[in-house]
This record gives sequence, structure tokens and C-alpha cells, in this order.
Amino acid sequence: MFIATLIASDKLDAGDISAAADRIAGVGGQNGGSSWLEPGVACDLRFEGDATTVRAALEGALTGVDVVVQVEAERRRRLLVADMDSTMITIECIDELADYAGIKPQIAEITERAMRGELDFEGALDARVLLLKGLDASVIDRCHAERVVIMSGARELVRTMRADGADCYLVSGGFTLFADRVAAEIGFNRALSNVLEFTDGKLSGTVARPIVGAATKRETLLAEAEAHGLSPAHCLAIGDGANDIPMIQAAGLGVAYHAKPKTAAAAAARIDHGDLTALLYAQGYARRDWVS
Repeated sequence: MFIATLIASDKLDAGDISAAADRIAGVGGQNGGSSWLEPGVACDLRFEGDATTVRAALEGALTGVDVVVQVEAERRRRLLVADMDSTMITIECIDELADYAGIKPQIAEITERAMRGELDFEGALDARVLLLKGLDASVIDRCHAERVVIMSGARELVRTMRADGADCYLVSGGFTLFADRVAAEIGFNRALSNVLEFTDGKLSGTVARPIVGAATKRETLLAEAEAHGLSPAHCLAIGDGANDIPMIQAAGLGVAYHAKPKTAAAAAARIDHGDLTALLYAQGYARRDWVS
């Protein structure tokens, strides 16, 4: 049995549920009934049939509604691996550092192209960090204090999953001086990210090797799953950029979160409208079960 979870950024009503059920039936799905996770916000529709076809029929059919289709028995994930920038926080940290250096447009353009998959991630990271050479180390703390904002729903997602026994890891192509603090603020088990190098209290313009990129994200998911006696099917991966695609495709539920087109196309699920609490509804957690 599969389950399609509809999550509204505004409101769901009985007519929306009926329309979704008709769409499932229209592509050969056999209706298994529906139930509200949160009246007016999130609803589960159970069905038998082809999950890929049903997902295609439902995505975009209802304005402002995200859809997650998965095997019902596997919906509660036991391990989470998440990206940081533009996923668990609202900014791209390197772009904000560049703003303090007065070169945000140059660096933000490279970031955008790298996240769309148009540039090699490692080469793009090296090029951007080199442009920050000479920036005073104190700017890191200032940037964290002034610019870093935790994404809506991040704390609830991670803390609810951990309270239910899951392990959660923040794996970022960003930097330890941000990721370690963000992981602690949200409640992750630990973080893995890149190390900026300094000379005489200023950025040296280099990143320590090995670089945490797409391969590391995927490898971390698989290694942590094995270490916890889990299969990748038990894992949830979330990201927005092209360097998140390998881990998203390796996970049982790989989610593109307000993502670049290439990432959205590669993922088994997309959150385009709601915040990260959509992924609690997708796992069957009603609001009364959330930990904040």
C-alpha cells in the first residue's frame, strides 16, 4: 500500500481531497481511503497502483499543496541527512561573507551556478573562498550573529525525529564555523562540513582537504545507515542544490526543498510551498506529536 500525503501551505478542504482521489483513480490507482493528519492542513490518501504515475498526477494539481508519495510502511524514517545552506538555514553563508567583503554579486553568481549544477562544486568553492582572502576572522562571528536564520520547521523536524529515536546529521558544503553552531542550535547529532584556513587572523583564501561535497554527502548517508543497522530505505535526505542529488537519490525518501530545477527533477519528492514541517506530516506526525 502506498500513501500520498497532501500538505497545504494555506488550506485543504474536502473538495481538494475528492479531486486528488479522482486523479489517483484516473491513472489506475485503487483508492484505499483517506484520513486527516491535521484538519485543513495535511491529509493522507492511501492507494494501490503505480506510485510514480500517481505522483505525477498529483504534483501541481492543487495550488499551494505539496505532495509526498511513498510506501506507507516505510514512512517513519530512522535517519536524516540534511544540507545546511538554503535548507536548514535561510541563507548561503558564503554569499553573506562576501557581502561583508563588498563582493557579494560576484560570489553569489558563482554560488547560484554551482547549485544549479552548471559548475563543478569543488572548483567553484575554491574560486569563491579565494576571493575572500584577507577577510578578518571576526567577520565569521558577526555574520553568524547578524545573518544566520534557522529555516522554519527545522527545529521541529530534527527534534521530533530524534525524540522518536532517529539520528540526524547535518552534512554541508559550507563551513564548520557555521555548521557546528547551526547543528547545535537545531539539535542534530553532529555536523560535517568544510574547514576554512586562516593566516594571522584572516582568511587565507583556501579550504582544507578533503572537501565535503556531493560524494561525501552520499557516503555519509550510506555509512551512517550501515553503522545504525539500517538500509538506505530507512533514510531521509533533504537538500536544494545539485551537490545534494547523490544523497537524495540514495535515500529511501530524497526530498528537494525549494530546490534548483536540476535537484527537483532528480528527487523522489519536492517541497515547493511549505516549510520543513511538511516532512513531519509526510512521516505521519500530527502537530500534537511535534517536539519544538
